[in-house]
Amino acid sequence: MKKATFFASVLFSVIVLGALPLAAQAQAQTQAQAYPSKPLRLVVPYAAGGPVDSVARLIAEHLRQKLGHAVVVDNRPGAGGNIGADAVAKSPADGYTLLMGAVATHAINPALAGRGGAKVPYDALKDFVPIALAANIPNVLILNPAFAAQYKINTVADFLTVLKANPAKFDMASGGTGSAGHLAGELLKRQAGLYAVHIPYNGAAPAVASLLSGQTQFMFDNIASASAQIAAGRVRALAVTTAQPAPSQPDLPTLAQAGAKAGLTGFDVGTWFGIFAPAGTPPAVANLLNQSVLDALQTPANAARLKALGAAPNALSSAQFAQFVQAEHAKYAALVQSANVRVD
Repeated sequence: MKKATFFASVLFSVIVLGALPLAAQAQAQTQAQAYPSKPLRLVVPYAAGGPVDSVARLIAEHLRQKLGHAVVVDNRPGAGGNIGADAVAKSPADGYTLLMGAVATHAINPALAGRGGAKVPYDALKDFVPIALAANIPNVLILNPAFAAQYKINTVADFLTVLKANPAKFDMASGGTGSAGHLAGELLKRQAGLYAVHIPYNGAAPAVASLLSGQTQFMFDNIASASAQIAAGRVRALAVTTAQPAPSQPDLPTLAQAGAKAGLTGFDVGTWFGIFAPAGTPPAVANLLNQSVLDALQTPANAARLKALGAAPNALSSAQFAQFVQAEHAKYAALVQSANVRVD
């Protein structure tokens, strides 16, 4: 009798334990089917008014219309984006708190942590579910026009030839050590075998001012910011840094194309940002959000605004975006280490 009771107890436990995963799956499916049932919050880890914030608000408005609930944009700047990203990483994984993450929060900041950069209190790969890539905006290689004229620089090949013949003679401006523009320059120097002095400034605006005045000779700037200077002829643009040409500057070649003979094949550095959710968010919710965000980006009005920023359209699934983020994380970790980048 005791044996029968024991075996019955064991059998009951096995049945209950085996049913738990099925019950969890059923609960997750029910939650996904009911999603959303209340307003969403989209955390932007930067101040209002910049490109990341602007695109976040475009997406939020479309999600409101498509999902039938308000999407509140919550700006939480600080520590290069780490504060807002950490807040989302520690939020419930229910699809109601999202992050407009970026190359900084998920690739550059982790690479610089421990090298003088701000502490990253989250795991960029493990603490998030990548939902959708919102934009990948190229940087553009721009020159002081007097410098370009003096050395007869009209192409990327001309530029590389001049720098190789004059090591350490010319200065490269950037918006700060560890910025996207700085790391694009470091990648160029390493792949092409160049040496130029890096002059970091406190932001892109003073860096551009130094370029215009001739204090520095070249820099990489976000193409959305540089377009007005290019159009006015105040700087000389040579190429963009992404693998694909910029829709807003279709006549500019890519560095990978124009510098292939100099070893720049595969050069691909962009200022990207996209939607993330906390790890553990149900796959059905992630897929619904992915399709909703892609729909938002492909409306004619939003596509035109993204094109004006220099962003090319994309249709990455959540899984494809996850692969992209992993590759970017590894790329910047390797670059920061090989170039021995340290934040003072």
